[in-house]
Formats: sequence, C-alpha cells, structure tokens
Amino acid sequence: MQVSLQNKTVLITGGTRGIGRAMTEATAQAGANVIATYMSNEAAAQDFIGSLRSKGLKVHGIKMDVRNSQQVDEALATMESEHGPVHVLINNAGIVKDDLILSMEDEAWSDVINTNLGGVFNVTRAVARQMLRARSGNIINISSVAASRPGRGQVNYAASKGGVEAVTKALAVELAPRNVRVNCIAPGVITTDMSKDVRDAAGDKILESVLLKRFGNPEDIANMAVFMASDMSSYITGEVIHIDGGLKL
Repeated sequence: MQVSLQNKTVLITGGTRGIGRAMTEATAQAGANVIATYMSNEAAAQDFIGSLRSKGLKVHGIKMDVRNSQQVDEALATMESEHGPVHVLINNAGIVKDDLILSMEDEAWSDVINTNLGGVFNVTRAVARQMLRARSGNIINISSVAASRPGRGQVNYAASKGGVEAVTKALAVELAPRNVRVNCIAPGVITTDMSKDVRDAAGDKILESVLLKRFGNPEDIANMAVFMASDMSSYITGEVIHIDGGLKL
C-alpha cells in the first residue's frame, strides 16, 4: 500500500531535527511539497534541506520562532505567496527543560509552555485562516506520552503536552464544520537528542514498562505522520494516537 501526498503542501515546525527531520524526509518522499521551519543552527538546517533537494525532493526551509506570533504571521504570508496555501500543518516544534518543581526556574516553565503550547496556538491560528477560506485542511499536533504518563521533573513538559491534546480536541470540534481535521500523535520515548538525558538516566527502568522492549525510532512517528497527512485518514478527527511501544499501558 503506497500513501501519496502529491499536490499537498505540508508545513512542519521544528522540521530539521529529531522527529521533525524524519517527518520532513518521509512526507517529501511521499510526494509533498514540504516547508520545514527551524529556529537556530541555520547552517545545519540548510545542509539537511540541501541534502533532500539534491535527491529531487521538494523541501524548503524557513527560519521562524513559533513563540513570536508576529514572526509567525509574517512567515506564513511569505510561504503562501511563494508556495500557495498550506494543506497540512504538523505542529512539532518543542523543547524540554526538565527539573523538579521546587528547583524549577520561572524561565524553564515559561519557555516550555510558550514553545510547546503557545507555538501550537500561534502557528495554528495563522494557518487556520487559509484552511477556513479553502474549507479544507489537516492539522496534526505532536504531543507526548508524558501528557498521560509523565516522569519526575516533567511538570512543565507534561502540562504543555496535555494542553496540546486538549487543544487538539477543542479545535477538532471548532473546525470540523469547515472540513478541517485536527488530530494528535503522542510519541513515547524516541531515540532523539531531546530524549537523550532521559534515556541515559532511566533507560533500563523505562524499557521495563515498554511492552515491545525497545525505544522508538523517529521513523516510527514519521510513518504515522505520512498516513495522517494523507487522504487515507480522511474520516479521523479529534483523536490522540499513541505510538509508544505499549508504554502507556
């Protein structure tokens, strides 16, 4: 079974590292015109994008801070003028700043909430304007198993991802009359730089609770993202899909 994203423009925030990097490559390989955003390390981001373009894939990069609503609106206007409307939005940009509640600084709380949850709000609001005009669209938010099964020191991260799941369901209700679908993918512990500290500190203990006895790979999430971005998922909205090897159980 081959899933096609031909004639779709896909916007992926945080699309040049970790899970976002895998989703950018997978959606481009499925035929999409992909726009991947990044906030820092422009050289590395452009190297990645250039490597995909050299394979004939349609991938573009744009620097954007999802926390800055004005910057988001300006970037979206540029994207629309250069690439047309966005058909699929994947809200993936996120950070971690784990710490126990009594030692967590204000900045660690606000940075994680503003990026992981505020970023979803800022980018979705900007893209939804296009989708509502077109009476068609597909929004995929990336949450985490931490929303339902958080670990120690994840008060800020768990709150942000729990918020993302709540936003997903509320938006699914709000946008369905205009044929805009909203869903959420909740990864477990995936082998990326973001999860390295957690895997190093408690990897063996975590694996005891994973039914499949392995950590996930970014491609495990990317495969689901391709399916959810395609028309094959056209009757799914308001769902949180867990890809965690059974950790939630």
